[in-house]
Amino acid sequence: MAIYMVYDDALALMRRFTPSESLQRHMLAVETAMRAYARKFGEDEEKWAVVGVLHDYDYEQAPQTHPERGVQMLREMGYPEDVLAAILGHTDKPEYPRETQMAKTLFAVDELVGLITAAVYVRPDKSIASLELSSLKKKFKDKAFAARVDREGILRGAEELGVSLEDHMAFVLEAMKADAQRLGLDGQGTAQP
Repeated sequence: MAIYMVYDDALALMRRFTPSESLQRHMLAVETAMRAYARKFGEDEEKWAVVGVLHDYDYEQAPQTHPERGVQMLREMGYPEDVLAAILGHTDKPEYPRETQMAKTLFAVDELVGLITAAVYVRPDKSIASLELSSLKKKFKDKAFAARVDREGILRGAEELGVSLEDHMAFVLEAMKADAQRLGLDGQGTAQP
């Protein structure tokens, strides 16, 4: 098996380049959503997980050149072009069109995962288990809540996937609930990556 298909290597690379625990948790949450969609679409789950866990791995080291610098490094390591194209496309720069299901999915889940995580952090129990879709939808509509979350990007992402916003939100929320302990969203406050 080629190195780019080995999840543990991608996880180690992400951890080496990303000291921030919150950014690590974000990438793990994106990985969780990517895995769930890969299963739904009948795609290569491990490959999609690698894309999720690496999509922001270079951000803390070189935010001005993210994701281009990170993609260049991954290319030198032998990662395939579809993985690199998906990572480039998640930033929504026009020069990097999203042409594959994997690229569209990464873009669609990236900001939504951030919104869901923020919604969990403000809950009294800090547990995703008690977060209902109706509450998440209210948080989405409240532009003052998690103001840095790109709501237009979430809408476009669902549209690119060909699903309703509500179905997309419900799907990602359920995927994250199923992985709550590893993501540190189980009310205990400790991630288990």
